[in-house]
Amino acid sequence: MSDLVLEAPAPVAVVPVEKAAGLVPIETAVKTELESKVDSFVTDLVSVDANSPEFGGKVNQLNALGQREITALASQSNRFLDRPTKQMEGEGSVGGSLIELRHTIEGLDPSRGGALLEPRKLFGFIPFGNKLKAYFDKYQSAQSHINAILVSLARGKDELLQDNVAIDGERRKMWEMMGKLEQVIHISKTLDGRLEEKAAELDASDPTKARAIRESALFYVRQRTTDLLTQMAVTVQGYLALDLIKKNNIELIKGVERASTTTIAALRTAVTVAQALASQKLVLDQITALNTTTSNMIASTSELLKSNTARIHEQATSATIHVETLQRAFANIYATMDAVDEFKIKALSNMKTTVDTLSHETEKAKGYIARAQGNISDNASNSPLALS
Repeated sequence: MSDLVLEAPAPVAVVPVEKAAGLVPIETAVKTELESKVDSFVTDLVSVDANSPEFGGKVNQLNALGQREITALASQSNRFLDRPTKQMEGEGSVGGSLIELRHTIEGLDPSRGGALLEPRKLFGFIPFGNKLKAYFDKYQSAQSHINAILVSLARGKDELLQDNVAIDGERRKMWEMMGKLEQVIHISKTLDGRLEEKAAELDASDPTKARAIRESALFYVRQRTTDLLTQMAVTVQGYLALDLIKKNNIELIKGVERASTTTIAALRTAVTVAQALASQKLVLDQITALNTTTSNMIASTSELLKSNTARIHEQATSATIHVETLQRAFANIYATMDAVDEFKIKALSNMKTTVDTLSHETEKAKGYIARAQGNISDNASNSPLALS
C-alpha cells in the first residue's frame, strides 16, 4: 500500500515593510499619469499661502491619502482570516475524521491482533473462543463506523473544495486592491520627492513656506507612506497566507482521497489476506495431518515388510523339519525295527513249538477224521433221503 504523505507547505515568510512597495507591478502609462497628478497637486499646494485654509485643506488631503484602500484591504483580510478559525471550530473537521479513521484502521490491523489462528485464553491459560472469529466480528461491527467516517470525509472534502474556490476569489480581489494600494504608495513616494525638492527650492526665496511644507505636508506624506507600506506588508502577508491555506486544503483533499481509496482498499486487502491465510493454514494443517498419517502408514508398512521379508528369507534358508525332529523320528523308526527284529527272533522258537504241536495234533487227528469220514459215507447210502 502506498504511504499517506501530506506535504506541508513552508510557513509564510514575514514581508519587511521596506520591501512591501513594488511587489505589485504598475504599468508605465499609469505611473506617468499618477506622477502628473502629483506634480499638479504640488504646484497647487505651493501656489497657496501657507497660512491659508486652502493650504490646510491640501495638507488634510495628504493625511487621508490611501485611507479608503487601507480600510478595504483590512476588511477583506479580516473576512478571510475568520474562515479557517470557524472551520476548525465547526463540526465534521476533516482532520478529526482522518484521526478517527486512523485509530479505527489501527484497531483493525490484523498484525496487531497477534496469532489469529491461536485460540483465545481466559486468564492467559483457559481456552476461550477463537481469535480469528472475534477479529472478523470486530471488522463487521466497525464497517458502519468506517462508512460514517468516509461520509464525513467526503463532506469535508467538498467543503475544502468550496473553500479553495472562495480563496481564489478572495485572492483576486486582494490582488486588485493591492494594485490600487501600490498606486497610492507610488503617489506618496512621488509626493515625498517632489515636496522635498520644492522645500529646498523655497529655502532661499520663501523659507516660511519651505518650513510649512516640511513640517506639515512632507511630515504627513512620510507618515502616510509608512502607514501605506505597513498595510501593504500586512496585505502581502495575508495574500501569501491565502496561498498557504489553499495548499493545506489541497493536501487535506489528497489525504481524504487516499484515505477513502487506498487506505480502505489496504484494510480490505489485509482482512482478505488474513482470511485467506487462515483458510490456507487450516488446509495446511489438514495436509500436514494427512501427510503425517500417510508417513506413519508407510513407515509401519515398511517395518512389517522388513520383518516379514526377514522371516521369509530365514524360513527359506532353514530346513522344513528341524534336524532334531528328524533325528528323533529316525531313532523311533530304528527302535521299532529293532523291536520287530527282536520280536521275530523271539517268535521263531515259539512258532516252532506251535508248528510241532499243531503237526502232532494233526497227525493224531487224522485217525479220527478217517473214522468219522467212513461213518458219514455209510449213513448217506442207507438213508431214505438219499438221492437215486
